[in-house]
Amino acid sequence: MADSKDPASREFHFTRQDFERVRKMIYDHAGISLNDTKQELVYSRLSRRLRATGINTFGEYLRLLEQNDEQEWEAFVNSLTTNLTSFFREHHHFPVLAEQMKRIGRSHPIVLWCSASSTGEEPYSLAMTAVDAFDSFTPPVKIIATDLDTNVLDIARKGVYAMERVEKLDAALLKRFFFKGSGAQQGFVKVRPELQNMITFRKLNLLDATWPIRDRVDAIFCRNVMIYFDKETQFAILKKMAPLLRSDGLLYAGHSENFSHANGYFRLRGKTVYELAPQVQEQQRKTEKNQ
Repeated sequence: MADSKDPASREFHFTRQDFERVRKMIYDHAGISLNDTKQELVYSRLSRRLRATGINTFGEYLRLLEQNDEQEWEAFVNSLTTNLTSFFREHHHFPVLAEQMKRIGRSHPIVLWCSASSTGEEPYSLAMTAVDAFDSFTPPVKIIATDLDTNVLDIARKGVYAMERVEKLDAALLKRFFFKGSGAQQGFVKVRPELQNMITFRKLNLLDATWPIRDRVDAIFCRNVMIYFDKETQFAILKKMAPLLRSDGLLYAGHSENFSHANGYFRLRGKTVYELAPQVQEQQRKTEKNQ
């Protein structure tokens, strides 16, 4: 049996130069830093795009991208982004968020930004936490959920999931927040419309010069995203996030992420939860006072 890792057995010729071109393109466009171990992953995922477009060589495919084919650029990025997620992933963050929202109460409309929403499990988890915190299906909470991948955003907007995606959730929570499908929808669940109404899904590239975030936010969930960026890119993103947070706002990070290199903007408050650095916090207070 041919080894798929053997270049001679591959369906498409894929050179080191091709990989380097892909690596530069995805870094320049999305900030994603691919190391040498990702060469097979890149070949596997982009081979599907060659088949879909009817293109026979990687060189020809990459030339298509260099011609700024917008539709194919979207498919290219979607192919190379990883969307591992689940409901209430990294569970320790949600009690902290609940306490934060209870502390704010109804003093102002609460805005949460989920900066890598993937297929929607994370923003819906935020919405469920808000409902519980206020004991109301209409809490004073707005959630902005963004992602670079348009395919996962479409899934997230629908809010429909296979049963295996929710099987680890508590039965009472499942009954409260989901409708079970029947007939053709047997084996699926759909989130309640009240949760969907709290969330606005948008495409957003964290590398863009400007972000369509007009509200001052109370919390940013940016979890297991920065691991794909180098330190320089991480710093640039964190620097842009800091002014968006309210003075008492919190940044929630992934379990393997550490933002100590941006201590001029954020300082660790708890387990992978960051608050604004004192000087930034003071500046935000002055801004809020003048508004």
